[in-house]
Amino acid sequence: MYIEQAYKGLHEPWRYLLGFLAVFIAWQVIGSIPLLAFLILKSLESGTFPTTIGGMSELLGSNLFLFLMLLSFLIAFVGLYLVVKYMHKQKFTTLTTVRPKTDWNRVFFAFLLWAVVSVFFILLDVFLSPGDYVTNFEIGPFLTLMVIAVLLIPIQTSFEEYFMRGYLMQGIGLMTKSRWVPLIATSFLFGILHIFNPEVEKLGYGIMIFYMGTGLFLGILTLMDKGLELAIGFHAANNLMAALLVTADWTAFQTPSVYRDISDPELGWDVLIPVFVIYPLLLLVFSKKYGWTNWKDRLTGKVVAETAFESSNNEH
Repeated sequence: MYIEQAYKGLHEPWRYLLGFLAVFIAWQVIGSIPLLAFLILKSLESGTFPTTIGGMSELLGSNLFLFLMLLSFLIAFVGLYLVVKYMHKQKFTTLTTVRPKTDWNRVFFAFLLWAVVSVFFILLDVFLSPGDYVTNFEIGPFLTLMVIAVLLIPIQTSFEEYFMRGYLMQGIGLMTKSRWVPLIATSFLFGILHIFNPEVEKLGYGIMIFYMGTGLFLGILTLMDKGLELAIGFHAANNLMAALLVTADWTAFQTPSVYRDISDPELGWDVLIPVFVIYPLLLLVFSKKYGWTNWKDRLTGKVVAETAFESSNNEH
């Protein structure tokens, strides 16, 4: 009963609509101020204002640009915490999981599993297509990158999970009394929020299959496991490994990583394989490990009424 956890706070629809707006402003407006300020100062020196991520990264330096970009997610996370605590009077733990406290073993298991798989596939591609990569490693910039990435990327990915699979999943679920509606809606929104990434401009809208498919996978993880722990671990590993190991001129993360992809990218099987092969296999692994059952009800069933939920809690 993950969605029903929202009954433990104030949950009128207007609170979610106003909360969504407040978090979005904290993220996209207030969170962008530091980056914009640095860009303006540097642009006054250089005489040009960059309009692309690559141009911004070049002007500020990749590490400073990454830090300022990730800082917006820290500001957004603070905004979300304040909305949940003061507008909804809801404990943050109930946004995380149905368990009495966050299960960090789940977080670390998902993180390690996907980190190993990600590194394997990245190194395999480097081995199979060596002409597509050049070594980009420089110890000084890389160590700075590692500090920034380890400290801030988990905050970025955790914010996205708490906002998408947590706050909005619960809010839309209570409003629609459905599980499948918030599952589909948050997956679609997760994809749409990536639509301005440079990967979309480079590869076309077909890449949205990957973004929305990833959102659907993370949503299934959340509903089946009744908590965000697995999604948080997976998402952190995915972005952290990508930032540290491979960068390219056409990706959202411009970093002094170990390798630089210099190939001319094309939309191909590598977009479909994760969504239709790897993610289902991961769901199978997680389901066996954590004993998931009753898939249909957990993913498409009705949200329990508030009175029935309170009655069930009182019995326990």
